This record gives sequence, C-alpha cells and structure tokens, in this order.
Amino acid sequence: MDNGLEAGTLAGRPLFFCGIGGSGMLPLAQIAHGLGHPVAGSDRSRDSGRTPEKFAWLENHGFALFPQDGSGVTSSDQVLVASAAIEDSVPEVARARELGCDRLSRAELLAALFNDAGFAIAVGGTSGKSTVTGMIAWILHEGAYDPTVMNGAVMKNFASPANPFASGRVGRPELFISEVDESDGSIALYRPTVGVLLNVSLDHKSIEELRVLFGNFVARSGTAVINLDSPEAGYLVPRASQCVTFAVGNGDADITVEPDSIDQSELGIRAAVIDNRRREVFPLILPMPGLHNLSNALAAIAAASAAGIGIGHSTYALRSFAGLARRFDVIGTSPGGITVIDDFGHNPEKCAATLRTLKASHGRVIAFFQPHGYGPLRQMGAELAATFVRELGPDDITIMCDPVYFGGTVDRSEGSERIVRLINEAGGNAEHIAARADCGTRIAALARPGDRIVVMGARDDTLAEFAQSLLDRLP
Repeated sequence: MDNGLEAGTLAGRPLFFCGIGGSGMLPLAQIAHGLGHPVAGSDRSRDSGRTPEKFAWLENHGFALFPQDGSGVTSSDQVLVASAAIEDSVPEVARARELGCDRLSRAELLAALFNDAGFAIAVGGTSGKSTVTGMIAWILHEGAYDPTVMNGAVMKNFASPANPFASGRVGRPELFISEVDESDGSIALYRPTVGVLLNVSLDHKSIEELRVLFGNFVARSGTAVINLDSPEAGYLVPRASQCVTFAVGNGDADITVEPDSIDQSELGIRAAVIDNRRREVFPLILPMPGLHNLSNALAAIAAASAAGIGIGHSTYALRSFAGLARRFDVIGTSPGGITVIDDFGHNPEKCAATLRTLKASHGRVIAFFQPHGYGPLRQMGAELAATFVRELGPDDITIMCDPVYFGGTVDRSEGSERIVRLINEAGGNAEHIAARADCGTRIAALARPGDRIVVMGARDDTLAEFAQSLLDRLP
C-alpha cells in the first residue's frame, strides 16, 4: 500500500474503487468524480443483484462499473482504492499488484483530499458523527459557503430525485467537511482546521486505545470542539491548543442550554442555547427528537462557531435540518397504528440513544437488531446486552438475527445467541431467530396497535428495505 500519495500527486489520476457501493466508498467516489477524477469500480453486491437501483444510478452518472473479476483494472496509472481488510486474493487486488498500481485505503484517499483543502472540519467520536456532519454541512450550505461533504449516511436536505444517494456532496474543494473514523485507526491521518470530538466510548477498540487516538486528534486540530458531557472527551481538553466546549448538562461549557428550557416531543426538541463566552441566548427549534440530538446540535453550532459562523445563524439553519437516512428514520405508521423506525444503531451508545428516545413516549417497543459483524459482537457483546436490558422495559421485546456476513475468513463461532442469552439472564426479554426473514414474520405476529418497531444495524443497505417490508405487512 502506498501511503505517500498526496492529493496533488493524485490530480486527474483514474481511480478504481473496490466495493464502490459501500456506505464509506460511494460518497468518496462521488466526491472524487466531482473533483475531476475518472472513477470506475466493482462491488460484490452488484454481482449478486443487491440494491440494483444504486448501481444503475452510478452507471447513469458517469461511473464505469465492472464485475469483481479484475477486468476493470487495466492500467498502471490507475489507483486502486480498497479497504485494508480486502484480501489479496480479490481479483482487483491481484491485478493491481501485477500492473504495479498504487493502492490507497478509503481513509487514505479521503485524508489526502481533506488535508489538501484550505479549511477542513473533521467530526470524530464513537457515536453521532454522521448526524453532526450533516448538521454542520447544512449550516454552511444555508450560509452560502458551498461545502464539500463526506458523510456515512444520506443527508436528506441534499437528496433529490436526481441524487437519492446524497451521502457525499461536491462543493468548493477548499472547504471540506467529513466524519472521521477511529475504528481502524485512520483518524490519525487527518489534519483538521476544526476537529470535533463528540464522545469517547467502547466500540471497536479498547478505551485505552481510544484515549490515545482521540487525544492525538484533538492535539492536531487547529481548534478542537469538545463535548464536556462525555467524561472521557472532557479529559482530553488539555491536549487542545485552542478549544470550544459544549454540553447539555454542564453549564460551564462555552456553548450549553438553559436546563429549564428543554421541551421534548415525539417530533423534536426545543431549547434556549447559551453562548457563555458572550452571555447571549438563542432559541433552538430542532425537528428531531431525543436529548442526544440536542447534544448533536450543540456540537454543530460549536463547530460552526469555531469556523466563524454566528450562533444565531446556526440555530436558525437547524430549524430546517431534515436529518439523515437510517438515523431514527420514521418509515411510517400502519393503518392499525404500528410505527416502524429505521436506525443505524449498532454499538452500545448508539443503541442506547435510540431506545431512550423511543422510551421517552408511550407504547411498547419491539427492537430488532442485526449485528454488523462477528468481530464487533465479540468486542462489545456484553455491553450491548446490558444496554438492551437497561433501556427497555418488561413489556418490550428484543429480537436478534445472526450477524451480517458477506464472506471471508472471520471466526463465526460466537454469534447473536450469546447476546440474547445475556439479555434474558439479566431479566430482559429477547429472542434469537437466525434468519432475518423469519424475524420479520415473528415481529409481524407480535405487533399490536401502539407498538413502535425499530430496525437497528449497520453495514447492510438492505436493512431499510427490510424496515419498509415490515411496514407493508402490518395491519
């Protein structure tokens, strides 16, 4: 792998994306294409007929697609963009090696484009990254700054019939906003003008590893924006050369809220935002429910403030923030009054935020969870089980299928049945049903008027289709 390529040496080079339809690859391919690179790619999902409309859209918009058989890698001038986890036996990787092509991981290409921008905002943390990235992007867009945006989820404000896959946005290359990932350590590649740290909690790595990664991220940021509600994040404030702090529950933060002003409903949340640096107050009306989204809004407001944008502008822009696909995305309500919600929750903190938002209003919760891999399930399985026990009540039900698996050599000896056992042993109510389709049948049989069904999981585009199929079969 060639880690030495910078954006300047990449100018105009043809790029080949292995796994171009993935949630991390697709927006990056869109941005690279918009910045003038010829872009081609392949994807196992395309070969197997999954999400055909996505690949049809790519082909119709100038992306050359090939079977994942190596036939698309034809020149040594091409740069292969492939996950570090992709096996050397994959035909594109083998062919690129034969031809002597440069190879970059997704994060290395993103970091090269990001670091080449004149002003770059990075959003890090173990949960909330995509939502905050989308909020910052909308604030800057509404201010006519025309940012380029790399996100892991479709931003509804930017989606349209012409571009339903708006997880990436091509704007001015010198103004770049991106979420950055700690799970593979690639957060170390970025040099942000403004670096946002939302939280530090268990996900793919140990807390000790996360402290080092996020601490270095804060130290490299021109201005760090740090959440004082997260003790681990707050601990890293001394690492910052310049810092803007925010918090919902800490009145000493630079940007916070008046506690008595918080007004929650199923449709959204209102609060009075306080800028302690200037002793000014601004009304926030956010059309998204949940205290975690209030915290996300404060993060975006603080980041925009660090970029020189007034808090009054930011709070006004967030009134029209439409949210992200698969982030507490209400699919609909059946004629019988059963609501289906699609959500990206996949680690303890994300799942807790979603379940807490659901439990803030009346009605039973049926929580379907598809783990996003066998490895992550081993890493955080006990914490996941504790989350479902803690956040759900005695009438609520958790249903888990087997982890998503797209092939490879991962150890599959320990799966969802362990998590279900831990939930039940702790007094919760959970069922393990191996096949997702059978889970759908079971959920439809259990559901009754007033229930909220939430579909949770990551790394699988078909979960949104599963959520819609559930709604379609409900009375």
